Amino acid sequence: MNRGMGTHNGNPEVRQQVLEAKQPQVVAWAVERKDGGRGFGFTGGHFHKGWANDNQRTLVLNAIVWSAKAEVPAGGIATKFTDEELAANQDPKGKPKPKPKPRDPGR
Repeated sequence: MNRGMGTHNGNPEVRQQVLEAKQPQVVAWAVERKDGGRGFGFTGGHFHKGWANDNQRTLVLNAIVWSAKAEVPAGGIATKFTDEELAANQDPKGKPKPKPKPRDPGR
């Protein structure tokens, strides 16, 4: 965890759990309701380059197929792609926003 401290990152408790205590963290979950409905949650899609990871793609695709009550193959959903396909259709990055000016402590 190389990010700085902030209101939405660098939480000291999380840092302690992950870096020091080495506690496992939940990043995905699935549920099957009593009425048969299925759902899946995944917190790992923050960075587009993560979709280049075969394990991430397989996990999410398997979960989609499972949620739809279709048959998930024994080896999981296999996908192949090129780097060009992964890079296609990306929105251009805008210019970085200027950093806010510090507040006047006298106000």
